[in-house]
Amino acid sequence: MGRRRLGVALLIPEPARTEIEGLRRALGDPALERIPPHITLVPPVNVREDDLVRAVDVMRRAAAATKPFELTLGPPDSFLPHNPVVYLGVWGFLDRLGALRDRVFVEPLKRELTWPFVPHVTVADGIAPERVEAGVAVLGDYTRDVVVESVHLLQEKVHEHGERRWHLLGDFPFGLPRIVGRGGLELELTVSDRLDDVTRAWVGERWPDPQSPLAVTARRDGDVVGIATGWTDGELANLSELFVSANARNEGVGGHLVTSFVTAAIERGARRCRLRTASGSPAESFYRSRGWREEGVFPGASASTRIVQLVRDL
Repeated sequence: MGRRRLGVALLIPEPARTEIEGLRRALGDPALERIPPHITLVPPVNVREDDLVRAVDVMRRAAAATKPFELTLGPPDSFLPHNPVVYLGVWGFLDRLGALRDRVFVEPLKRELTWPFVPHVTVADGIAPERVEAGVAVLGDYTRDVVVESVHLLQEKVHEHGERRWHLLGDFPFGLPRIVGRGGLELELTVSDRLDDVTRAWVGERWPDPQSPLAVTARRDGDVVGIATGWTDGELANLSELFVSANARNEGVGGHLVTSFVTAAIERGARRCRLRTASGSPAESFYRSRGWREEGVFPGASASTRIVQLVRDL
């Protein structure tokens, strides 16, 4: 039976998240790309695959019993001499934070601890002690107030070259879920940023996705300079995303990516490819110059924007 390396945290909401990422970048935090700013409630714990449903249920129950609360992050401090860590202290409704931590720190998410629970937001970990001291001094009296409205279940995954990163498995908004149909067939409705893995598995078992992912990566001297991603489904292909690094634009990279994507789609049996982009944008001109034609226009995010759907026969 496989296991998942999970963790429970409060991900710092915007705009504080971007601010703290800036502080981490300035101090050279080695974990900057591995995990966003957060307050750890349950450090990494190995959970059996067949215990994932129980873990999600723990998260749901904990979130349902919690109301949004305010916290103050900062001022900065360090764990020297024991650990070379710069962190922001956490203050405010610590009773609510502690109660939430107790609700999630249960089986199958409970584990032995090396250090006692001290709520904090890591700014830099594993840097030289002199840089830790300098970082605390430079950040001075930095503080930031945030409102916490949900708790997050994370999973550590191994990427290319053995790099480990944490990914969001599910966010669980605070407060009781909405119940409709009381007195009859009750239905619980929960709104969140994404489906958790248990719910995704339920969908996959009952409604398999016929779409097959398709991705093309462009590299130069070993470094990624562009990507094209999408999917194929029978005779239809969809180009969802095309991105080229700023230092590699106007060099034909985008054209090569699209050609490779379309060629791979044809090899899979696709006879038609479509995409959507901003109407009147350079991207639209880029595609039209390569034989894509308009199939429809849709409202954009604002009243002044439009999205054009382009199609190309393969």
